[in-house]
Amino acid sequence: MKKIYGRKPVLEAINSGREIDKIIINFSAHSLIIEKIIIAAKKRNIKLTKLSPQKFSKYEQNNINSQGVIAFVSGLKFYSVEDLLLEKPKNKFHFFLILDTIQDTHNLGAIFRTAEAAGIDGIILTENNSAPINDTVEKTSAGALSYLKIAKVTNLANAIRTLKDNGIWVIGTSLEAQKSYDEIDYKAPVAIVIGNEEKGIRPLTAKLCDELVKVPMLGKIQSLNVSVATGIMLYEVLRQRKNSESEK
Repeated sequence: MKKIYGRKPVLEAINSGREIDKIIINFSAHSLIIEKIIIAAKKRNIKLTKLSPQKFSKYEQNNINSQGVIAFVSGLKFYSVEDLLLEKPKNKFHFFLILDTIQDTHNLGAIFRTAEAAGIDGIILTENNSAPINDTVEKTSAGALSYLKIAKVTNLANAIRTLKDNGIWVIGTSLEAQKSYDEIDYKAPVAIVIGNEEKGIRPLTAKLCDELVKVPMLGKIQSLNVSVATGIMLYEVLRQRKNSESEK
């Protein structure tokens, strides 16, 4: 049984309809969100127990701030790439995110949070050499993980080929690219590829991309945090699509 730590992640898990076995709350925890969790759990007939601080602490992990609430849930449901393609896009065009061997759990959770906020239709990530979707990822995503559709693949090249065969324009990010990220037209079905924190996207992944772009670095440092770079890319897509709609 998997645990979800934190007030907002637990509340979002309840509201998303995620299957929850039970919720425990530290008796000393009090806030408006705690009250919302109690009300929402009762509406869904989810078992909820208040424990003394001493008993509650036995369920906590030292490196995760539970904020006095923990939900016990079944594992995440994963999708195939074909499943993602069959889903109706949230907007006019499909909008996917591909993560090529992201290895830091905090980065992965932050990316999930940004991706959900940007209205991503689905995320594809590598089964091997990627950070596990664990309690830290769940907490860092601030509840976003409960709303995302994720496909885990063993062969990312085949997944990209499947997207391209279905009319998805694949845009990779690379510091070596000649074009800036804002020189591409994203007003079409697209998948944005984000690479590993240190090495970027792998050579085969880059070769399969229709375009490679970079986020210009104007200061002294040579790279951005991967979750920040992801946010810049995703919101450029939204900006262009919004401007396109307003021009009609």
